[in-house]
Amino acid sequence: MSGLRRQVLAAFTGEQVPTGRREHLLALGAAELAHARRPAGGAASTSRDVQVIALQEFGLLLDDRAAAAALAERQLSTVR
Repeated sequence: MSGLRRQVLAAFTGEQVPTGRREHLLALGAAELAHARRPAGGAASTSRDVQVIALQEFGLLLDDRAAAAALAERQLSTVR
């Protein structure tokens, strides 16, 4: 299991993760899922995609800023 998956699972199950960090990790998990679920060669995931997935998968309401930040962080981590 990847490091991000472990962190998201811990945040989702509430394992001693501070509230602000929990939201951040779940937003990153939603951004990763949005990327993974897009059709091959399809358009890039949007902050709206991240918001929908965060709500459906984690019961988390994200604002546009948090969703966009998670997407940007996800893109930066794949460049490194």
